[in-house]
Amino acid sequence: MTAGAWSGTFAALCAILVGVGLARFAYTPLIPALVEERWFTPPEAAYLGAANLAGYLAGALLGPVMAARIPVRVLLRGMMLAAAVSFLACAAPLPFAWFFLWRFVSGLAGAVLMVLAAPTVLPHVPAERRGLAGGVIFTSVGLGIAASGTLIPLLLGLGLRETWIGLGLLSLALTLAAWTGWPHAGPLDGAQAAVSQPPLRTALRLGALYLEYALNAVGVVPHMVFLVDFIARGLERGVAVGSWHWVLFGIGAITGPVLAGGLADRIGFGPALRVALLTQTICVGWLALRTNGFALVVSCVVVGAFLPGSVSLVLGRVRELAHGEGEAQRAWTFATLAFAIGQAIAAYGFSFLFSRTGSYALLFGLGAAALALAFIIDLAVGASRQGMTTSPADEPQAR
Repeated sequence: MTAGAWSGTFAALCAILVGVGLARFAYTPLIPALVEERWFTPPEAAYLGAANLAGYLAGALLGPVMAARIPVRVLLRGMMLAAAVSFLACAAPLPFAWFFLWRFVSGLAGAVLMVLAAPTVLPHVPAERRGLAGGVIFTSVGLGIAASGTLIPLLLGLGLRETWIGLGLLSLALTLAAWTGWPHAGPLDGAQAAVSQPPLRTALRLGALYLEYALNAVGVVPHMVFLVDFIARGLERGVAVGSWHWVLFGIGAITGPVLAGGLADRIGFGPALRVALLTQTICVGWLALRTNGFALVVSCVVVGAFLPGSVSLVLGRVRELAHGEGEAQRAWTFATLAFAIGQAIAAYGFSFLFSRTGSYALLFGLGAAALALAFIIDLAVGASRQGMTTSPADEPQAR
């Protein structure tokens, strides 16, 4: 890859690390401190987490609209700055509405960065290296998860106010590191923004992919939300053991996107996505049946790897199926929105079920069922076996 391709890849990595890796995953370990320091009650702290998710849904919808009016590199820089400022704005025990606003802003910025960062960079990467580049970009999700299990406890030792400031300064540093790496591009022009209706065959395959991605989101929620609690309280092994497994989950998330991208470069994004869905089905369902140490370690690492790994695979599959950069951008927006909706429904639905049943096995079983259904849909549509790839004439051109 050229120096420009690498600098763009690094910029996109920093963007998603700030907007998703930190703005979303760094909040979870802050919740106990917010409650203990009496900044908020437990329900209020939970609603602040939901504010980020609501902002993410809004950002997934508004990102392309803003990109049609603002030069993309300016928009990406602005969203990284907004996410960084959202941390600094929360560094004092101000009213709930103030925190809700900034957690919403952080979610909106994260979604815009997720929708636009990688698609802005990947057209400048050689086609045969896009799997690797996408994998490198989405290691940022794993870095955020790992940081939430290691960096946040260290910062909390200094104080809650200092933790918010530290996260803000780190985000600002990453924003500056990415500043000059973005490709030169203006607002999405009419040729890119106004996309003709895709052929029925392509539309059906993209629709199936959106559904698979939403079901993938449902399937990983038990690990994302309940894993530590399952180990600490459900298995009565304590918070320390649960936190150690969360770090393993983060290690998997760091390595997974690169491995998934390398697999896609060898066998194609469609077959690689099918491997991801089947493997996740096994590893999520395993915890509904087995709870020994080996099963926990393997499940944490593998599901952690495919959490961000599936993001890079779906993005690559979107680019295979779509015709032209405009259609690919719109399809990736829909895919991101489908994932956010699936995740939101599962998070609230599984929380309700757990409050009524207290069964972790039920949650992991339902997660595995969602992943199995996604795999079956992929088989039925024949997306990986008869995938449509772009011809050289259709290959997106650098903007």
